Amino acid sequence: MKMAEAAQRLYEQKRVTITSKRQFTIPQKFYTELGFDREAVCLIQNGALIIKPVRHAPDCEFAEHILADLIAEGFSGDSLLAEFKIRQAKVRPAVEAMLKQAKDAAHGEGEYATYEEIFGTEE
Repeated sequence: MKMAEAAQRLYEQKRVTITSKRQFTIPQKFYTELGFDREAVCLIQNGALIIKPVRHAPDCEFAEHILADLIAEGFSGDSLLAEFKIRQAKVRPAVEAMLKQAKDAAHGEGEYATYEEIFGTEE
């Protein structure tokens, strides 16, 4: 890629119209290229409005389940928050360990179970 093309990719501009309801449409190219879905984050930085796609952290997907378990276990108040932080911190290492086990199994290394061992054979 030539220097001018690289510079063009770093900075691209498109003029949009803002409706009376303060709405505008994100240009399709920007929407697709930046990976927008159904949510965006808007922030002001150095006098500019910045709109970024929401990136959901995988750890957050477990938060609701962790909280439900903690509430069912009787946690509340400060102890709920403290225990939530402890359990939330364990999510990423657990997922990383599972991914490593899956990768090892895919390479025929480590312990793994076959389809037949899990579901049995058809008779």
